[in-house]
Amino acid sequence: MPSLTPETYVRDHRDELVDIALELLAIDTSNPPGDTREIVDVLETSLSSLPLDLERVAVDPAKPNLLVRVPGVDSTRTLLFNGHLDTVPYNADEWMHDPLGERVGDRIYGRGATDMKGAVAAMAFALRALLETDTEPPIDLVFAFVSDEEVGGDAGLPALLEGGFLEADACVIGEPTCEKGRHSVTVADRGSIWLTLEATGRAAHGSRPPLGVNAVDRLYGAITTLRERFGTSELDIDDTMEPIIEESVAYYGPTMGPETARDLFAYPSINLGTIEGGDAINSVPQSARADIDVRLIAGVHTPDVLAAIRACVAECNGIAITDVSWSVGTAEPLESPLVEAVASTAETVTGDRVYRRSATGGGDAKRLRNAGIPTVEFALGTDTVHAVDEYTALETLVGNALVYARLPATWAEADDE
Repeated sequence: MPSLTPETYVRDHRDELVDIALELLAIDTSNPPGDTREIVDVLETSLSSLPLDLERVAVDPAKPNLLVRVPGVDSTRTLLFNGHLDTVPYNADEWMHDPLGERVGDRIYGRGATDMKGAVAAMAFALRALLETDTEPPIDLVFAFVSDEEVGGDAGLPALLEGGFLEADACVIGEPTCEKGRHSVTVADRGSIWLTLEATGRAAHGSRPPLGVNAVDRLYGAITTLRERFGTSELDIDDTMEPIIEESVAYYGPTMGPETARDLFAYPSINLGTIEGGDAINSVPQSARADIDVRLIAGVHTPDVLAAIRACVAECNGIAITDVSWSVGTAEPLESPLVEAVASTAETVTGDRVYRRSATGGGDAKRLRNAGIPTVEFALGTDTVHAVDEYTALETLVGNALVYARLPATWAEADDE
């Protein structure tokens, strides 16, 4: 009689996987406030009977993180799995299903079902499948279940990195990476420039605008200038990014159109996020303020673009940059062992093409890459991230658990080649 494998364990115990997901969904970890104490308790309890090492790390007592370590045959290499435990808030009155977890047929509803308690449940269950079948991983495994991701806070992954708790040779983050039935692994993110612009003018009565200087007009004029000068200027993109851009266009094209998808990466995207100014309809505004989000494909040196933006703003009368933060996009080569291992494993499990594409934004993957840990994002999911009646599906949970259970061996083999 053949021995039980992690894959057969996952398939034979799929209802237990659903139970874990529902147990995690039943705990409200909306951020803010982002309290993860109870959900970490549940994960600790569910894993405590297995031969592994558990460590709770908290710089904020209300936002602990859980580290799970499993030794492998080769202790010189470590594969890290990362998943966040917090979710965005929800309004229960808008939901038809229970936002704290409800199974309806093969669907599992709840805030975080796709982003990303479903993937966390699949990671924990893949770990259980390995250990319950006495499958010794070929390399060391670390699972980091973290807090504070949804608000970009410092209590989660940043605390673990700064504290020296994470040493790994590669990482997979369980962020959902599907859209309308298409699967992908995200291998890159985009750089960002977040600007606060402030305009000054001269107040006057609204019936006599020529006697004043309208700060809102000045501000919107500066924003228009930025869009015209930079939003229409093709980026100088590193040649190594071209294959990733082609994959990204193929992935996003069916939903936004191929030309729009290509422009999203070939040019800076410039979004006016907030604008405010003026006191009354019958007054010429003396001041105004706007927040602008600029995104740049990996391979573009963000400081160069920022310097050009500063020079442009300096030419605009009455406009000043009062706050700025920026990041440089990061990427993994498509031929890297990690990208190949995750994509090929996912293709084997799903039977479908898995695109190797760039994310349109950036998050914890960027933090990890900048810390020297090659990182990709992968999880099957649904198009309901942050939406009302967010849900995942039974087969999605099973598929994720199968990919995560197979990945240590696949990556170890790819890394040996």
